[in-house]
Amino acid sequence: MSAALHFRRMTAVLLSVSLLAVAGTAAAAGKKIAMVQINQEALFFTQMDQGAQAAAKAAGVELAIFNSNNDPSAQNNAIETYIQQKVDAILVVAIDVNGIKPAITEAKKAGIPVVTIDAIVDGDNSVQVGVDNKKVGEDIGKYTATYIKTNLGGKANIGVVGALNSFIQNVRLDGFKAGIATVPGAKIVATVDGQNVQDQAQTAAENLISAHPDLQIVYATGEPALIGLVAATSAQGATGRVKIVGWDLSAQAIKGIDAGFVTAVVQQDPEGEGRAAVNAAMKLINKQPVEKNISVPVTIVTKANVGKYRAVFK
Repeated sequence: MSAALHFRRMTAVLLSVSLLAVAGTAAAAGKKIAMVQINQEALFFTQMDQGAQAAAKAAGVELAIFNSNNDPSAQNNAIETYIQQKVDAILVVAIDVNGIKPAITEAKKAGIPVVTIDAIVDGDNSVQVGVDNKKVGEDIGKYTATYIKTNLGGKANIGVVGALNSFIQNVRLDGFKAGIATVPGAKIVATVDGQNVQDQAQTAAENLISAHPDLQIVYATGEPALIGLVAATSAQGATGRVKIVGWDLSAQAIKGIDAGFVTAVVQQDPEGEGRAAVNAAMKLINKQPVEKNISVPVTIVTKANVGKYRAVFK
């Protein structure tokens, strides 16, 4: 074989390989994943979005994020729209875990895998990513029970700032109730609804604290509730008599820990949940095996271990 012919053949092979590589990249770039989020107010959800965006970028796929603004019907409508658009996978952080099931079933019928995040959906979803909210709620409840035994003589009046429109946060409240049940002298005297909105949570918490001057502990079931509660406790001048436990760190919660009136906060890994959800979706798209339930660990943050989180919440 002449040197010229060998060169031409090698050039053709290299060109063919290059074209295949470009085609593979184009195929990956042509994939689209849709994420149906609860809201864009809570840092928890924006961090989850960031994790998902980073994983999508690494995988070379497009990620569309829909903000439901705490509206369950908007989530259903968004999923129907994404089915019509024939996206390759759908991620959803459900507000109403039962109300979302028909939309998820329709996605399955259309051949579109659905990955549910955080809120546990017992339906036609392909993968569940997140934490066991009931168990972790019970864990923070048991932590609170130990605090009551150690510091309050085994008796405490407890208030709750919840989000009664959120299935997840209601599950966290159920778990908390189970956890504090180990202390017979601990009782929940009132529950107020912050509706998963910080300003509304603050107003509800101020009303709770002013109406119950005998409160010793208040439990917040989510980030907006916790931030609103911290602000309300300060505004009511109650930081000396009320201790706070709750979910999801923030700069405000860390200041409360430093000041001593925030006792313990459940810190999840929302970025990790977002990354895990996209990675699971990619495996489903590529017909690869994937675990049905993917657990992302949590930490109970107190004054003893808050230091490592300061840089994240400056």
